[in-house]
Amino acid sequence: MRRSHRIFSLLSLASLVLAACAAPTQRPASPTPALAPTGTPSPVPPPVDLSGLHTYLTGKTGELHTATTALKNAAQTYFQLASQSNFNYAALWQNHSQEAIAAVNAARAAWTQAGPLYRQSEGIVAGTPSLADFDILLSAGASAAADAQNAAPYDLTLGDGRVLPRPGNLLGVTESTLWGTWPDFTAPVPADFNRDGTLEFGEALPDAYVLQAATAALDQYAGELQTAAAAWTPTPSDALSALVTMVPTMNEDFQSWKQSRFVAGDATTRRDLGVISRLADILDILSSLQVVHDNVSPLIQRVTPRQDQDIRQGLTDLRAFVADVYQQEQDGKVFTPEEADLLGSEAQNRATAITGLVTQAAAQLNVELVHPRPR
Repeated sequence: MRRSHRIFSLLSLASLVLAACAAPTQRPASPTPALAPTGTPSPVPPPVDLSGLHTYLTGKTGELHTATTALKNAAQTYFQLASQSNFNYAALWQNHSQEAIAAVNAARAAWTQAGPLYRQSEGIVAGTPSLADFDILLSAGASAAADAQNAAPYDLTLGDGRVLPRPGNLLGVTESTLWGTWPDFTAPVPADFNRDGTLEFGEALPDAYVLQAATAALDQYAGELQTAAAAWTPTPSDALSALVTMVPTMNEDFQSWKQSRFVAGDATTRRDLGVISRLADILDILSSLQVVHDNVSPLIQRVTPRQDQDIRQGLTDLRAFVADVYQQEQDGKVFTPEEADLLGSEAQNRATAITGLVTQAAAQLNVELVHPRPR
């Protein structure tokens, strides 16, 4: 991979000094030789301090790993309950329903911590070339059945010998297993959690083998991400590349929201993004990108302080725009697909303007931008 270096070159030429002395006899003056150009060393500005970016990411990935470990442990409790019933889920529900519900709810609580914690680091992870593979595994990778070219690159081997080839990103697999949105990951028995006679969203028992394997894999890769984040030394290229890669994903993210149950309702064909609104995810991602900008801002200010202020204000306004839409959703408004398209277009226009400013700043700084992968 090519790396760009900021190079400042300023050459100062000494003045040519000519002196002529006229003797009383008017003898021709001897010319003084021209002085050779003298290079004046340019002051090299100190490198920008990006340690705050490293501190932020290591903190978030550490919290994420703690949450995924709690999720794995809760899944193991559920697995043990299922094992005691010889994986007869009808017997499990009949004889140990309350224990099963408690274990599932504990796993769900850990998942709803892990998801936002990853989103709060996603702007950095997905936008940084040396870390971006973790984003495919944890959040962005498709299943092989849906999109073989962009599938998350792992197979899930279950304790009963089954192998699920390329089942999708691990946050999505664990979500759909815990909330029963994918039949292949769900136990084949009705589980009316609140005993009201109606099966509602989330009233399902996970396939214990899938849940055990998926949460263990999620915890493993979260731990590897934590280790990689600790070893990472952020560069200006990393920071600016993260901004130009991740800011202009608004249209894609709003399309995911449009397809989710938060907009499409029961007509959704998505098996993920049904527990936490994609709007909340976008807010967390934008928060992580604001942290990126905060850290690289002193570098941008060296060449274009006004542009840096415009970038800061643009990110603030974009996040406020998404926050307003999310608050409306929280207050009970159900947006139509057409409204989702319009809102996504507005967010994308704002994001495109910000990205242009960052790209210009990188060019002025002679910092190479590297896109980890298409998004």
